[in-house]
Amino acid sequence: MDSLALCPAGCRTRQSRLVSQFAGLAIEGALIKDRRHIQYFTGFWPTPHDAALLYVSAEGTSVLAVPERLATGEFAADRCLGVTENRLGTMLQDPYAASFHRIKDVLPTSGRVGTDSPELLWLESPRWRDISPTLLDLRRTKDADEVELVRHAIRGCEAAYARARQILAPGVREIDLYAEMQSAAVKELGVPIEELGNDFQAGTPGGPPRRRAVLAGELMPLDVAVSVRGYRCDLCRTFVVNGQPTSKQQEAALLVLEALRYVEQNAKHGVSGMHLYDEVRGMLSGVHPWTFPHHLGHGTGLNAHESPRLNPHWNDTLQLGDLVAVEPGLYGPDLGGGVRIEDDYWITAGGSTKLSTFPQELVIPDR
Repeated sequence: MDSLALCPAGCRTRQSRLVSQFAGLAIEGALIKDRRHIQYFTGFWPTPHDAALLYVSAEGTSVLAVPERLATGEFAADRCLGVTENRLGTMLQDPYAASFHRIKDVLPTSGRVGTDSPELLWLESPRWRDISPTLLDLRRTKDADEVELVRHAIRGCEAAYARARQILAPGVREIDLYAEMQSAAVKELGVPIEELGNDFQAGTPGGPPRRRAVLAGELMPLDVAVSVRGYRCDLCRTFVVNGQPTSKQQEAALLVLEALRYVEQNAKHGVSGMHLYDEVRGMLSGVHPWTFPHHLGHGTGLNAHESPRLNPHWNDTLQLGDLVAVEPGLYGPDLGGGVRIEDDYWITAGGSTKLSTFPQELVIPDR
């Protein structure tokens, strides 16, 4: 079995949770197009070119339409239908139409059908109902096999940080550091990682990598979000470019770590995300000239940002199964950018489980 595949039993459980929603949605079944959801329910991870479709009936049976070359795979589906998507390697103009033609005979002849893709709503318009909000609600609770994929992503992220620690020094270009980190993550995981995150600048709170060389005295918050088969980790570590943090940088890092430790101890089932934000904002505000201008954290998984939100604009409450990225930070010109430290936590009956083992303190490069 593919070591990165979701557990078949977990996929079947998620299918059952979906079917349990059908009565309330007044639908007879669901036709799934989003490749993240197809993997979520079957363990099959389509490439962007695979026009796969999944139908789940009210009786709980599932039929998966996939390219012919993949139709003999072991997926959590009762039937697997092969679809001709190309002729001698040339893709059809509309491969999803081919997949729909292959799977349409299993759809109910009457009643409404749910779908996760507005692109499918044109098919037989009044019959189709958008069930995307329901799927987002179901996805919030992460099962153990989903968390295992996130742990794989974290392995790649930690390899990227280890490479950054080896080569970061004054004069290194941000874009070159980014390339080395991406290479390290891919080599560690042995699979494409899709993307690497969003913050790779020194001397600023964050942003995409530039051709600019980093300078001595700057801090570099590296916010990395490796993705493995759609499942994302979201971590941040702050690197000291010249390896010699100032007293102010050390003070800011200690304050941020204290805030992170507070959340680690208090992020539990039933706790308000708004309350956690307010508490941390109180810890990081008013005792120094630095600012904490962003949210405290957010859910992650198949999207970069999911529920729950640790943010004063939402009053989400932590639930069992939440996977939360927590990211307090402090920024100011005299810090040479800023300090942000982020880790991922799985909310279980015992509280919060930290998923990364990479040190949270300011990172001192090896050279």
